[in-house]
Amino acid sequence: MKRVCLTTIIVVAAVALAGLARAQLFGPKMKKPGELIQKQAPMKVNQDLLKQATPDIAHIVVSIPKQRAYLMIREEIVADAPVSSGKRGHETPRGHFTVMEKDPNHHSSLYGDFVDGSGRVVRAGVSAHIDSAPSGTHFAGAVMKWFLRLTGEGVGMHIGILPGYPASHGCIRESVDGAKLFYDHAKVGTPVDVGDF
Repeated sequence: MKRVCLTTIIVVAAVALAGLARAQLFGPKMKKPGELIQKQAPMKVNQDLLKQATPDIAHIVVSIPKQRAYLMIREEIVADAPVSSGKRGHETPRGHFTVMEKDPNHHSSLYGDFVDGSGRVVRAGVSAHIDSAPSGTHFAGAVMKWFLRLTGEGVGMHIGILPGYPASHGCIRESVDGAKLFYDHAKVGTPVDVGDF
C-alpha cells in the first residue's frame, strides 16, 4: 500500500512539475497583436477653446517623450492627442518648424508598396530609394491623409498607426480624428515646435 501511495505521489508531483515547466516555457495563453500594443490615452479636446481656435492664432507643439501633440492658442491647450514619432534610425527632427504645405490626400514619394497592373500589392513596405521594383510592378506611395509638411525632406504630420511608441520613418503619425482636427486648424505658416517637452 505504501509503495502504491508513494508511486502515486511521485506521478502526481511529476505531472504537476511538467505542467509548471510547460507554463513557464510557453507562458500564459498568447496575446493577440492588438493586446500587445500599448494603449495611449485618447485625444482630449477643450470644446470652449476649440470654438475660439482659428488657423490664424493656433500653433502646434509635439512632445517626443510623451508621444503627444498639442493644438495650442497662446499657452492654452485646445487639443491633446496621441502620436507616433520616428523610430531609432529615422528619428523625427526636433526644432521649430512651420507648416510648408497642406495636402488632404498626400502620398509618400519615399515609402509604400510595389503593385502590379491590377493594383495587387506584390511587395509591401518598400523604400523607393533602396528597393528595386519586381518586373511588371510600379511604386505606389503610402497614403498620408491630412498631411501637414514640416520639412523639405518630406517629414510631416498625417494619419497613421499609433502603437504607443516611436515607430515611423520620421513623420508624426496621428489618429484619424486628431489628424483632421490639426489639419483643419493649421495653415501654411502655422508654427510647429517638436522636441523633448
